[in-house]
Amino acid sequence: MFENRIREFRRARGWSQQEMAEKLHVSLRTYQRCESAQCTLENLSRLAEILGTSADCLLGRNEKRLLLLVNPKAGKSKSREPLYDAAAVFSDAGYSLTIHNTAGPGEGREYLLRHGMEFGAVVTVGGDGTLSETAAALLELERPPLLGYLPQGSTNDFAASLGLSPDPAKAAAAMVRAVPRKLDMGQWNQRYFIYVASFGAFTPASYTASQSAKNAMGHFAYVLEGIRSLDTLRPYRIRLNVDGEILDGEYLFGAVCNSTSIGGLMKLDPERVVLDDGLFEVLLIPNPHTPVELQNLMMALVNQEYDSLVFRHAASLRLETEEDLPWSLDGEYAPSAAAVEIANRRQALSMLL
Repeated sequence: MFENRIREFRRARGWSQQEMAEKLHVSLRTYQRCESAQCTLENLSRLAEILGTSADCLLGRNEKRLLLLVNPKAGKSKSREPLYDAAAVFSDAGYSLTIHNTAGPGEGREYLLRHGMEFGAVVTVGGDGTLSETAAALLELERPPLLGYLPQGSTNDFAASLGLSPDPAKAAAAMVRAVPRKLDMGQWNQRYFIYVASFGAFTPASYTASQSAKNAMGHFAYVLEGIRSLDTLRPYRIRLNVDGEILDGEYLFGAVCNSTSIGGLMKLDPERVVLDDGLFEVLLIPNPHTPVELQNLMMALVNQEYDSLVFRHAASLRLETEEDLPWSLDGEYAPSAAAVEIANRRQALSMLL
């Protein structure tokens, strides 16, 4: 109903009904009629202008409007020509395209909060971090559009889990034929992540590798950064409540994930990972006491043999620590916290896959 959309757009901009009435130059009662399906065409047109959208969008005629949200810094060494092919695929399928290049971290979120509901679908172009920021922003909308992904980053971990083609035109062609699929989303305290929250060994490599290095060397940039951090390898003392099970000990590394690949370095058995079941995969590497134990742990991880590791499926977790323990959320830095609550928001996302 268009009256609900007017209300949603107003709330997205943080305006009261009184403020809207003043912007429209009508009485409060007249404006309230607009939110009660009694809006004249003249007022509807003026409302669309004030809200920075179109009358068609307010009337719910935006299903075929598609936003390409592009991170221009992701994969700068890659040719942009395939993106034109992807845009042509969307256009041929009847979509009206809007292309927005993000100006920096957080700008895409601000754009989506203001304009996201004007579109039937948002296709993000970039790496996993770009996808994560986009997905988190859409969760803040009352009526989020469908989400699509053209992976153009350095590792594209989550794209591999989704089975997305690295070719933009092929990925776009799959999207226009797709039936929307529900996927889980993770919440880390007040922040969101789409596929992994991790701490400990090698975690800093995901957010300390420079953008220029990632563009030039791709996945190898993370490997180099991980090698540099070997001299800081150490265990962390934590207390973890995993769906009621208490795990209290020292661990080199921990990951709470919904993906078959973590940083391109660690792989999980696809048979054990379900992306819409409301459960995370929780992986912990216990602190080894000898070099032989460390070698055995690494081999177990490579061979996906979890008997010597801690591996659980869980819907929620609480981690407590007295140590300085920074995190990585989808490759982005998150500061240490004495207590971290992690919850699975089951099937919160609707993606075109």
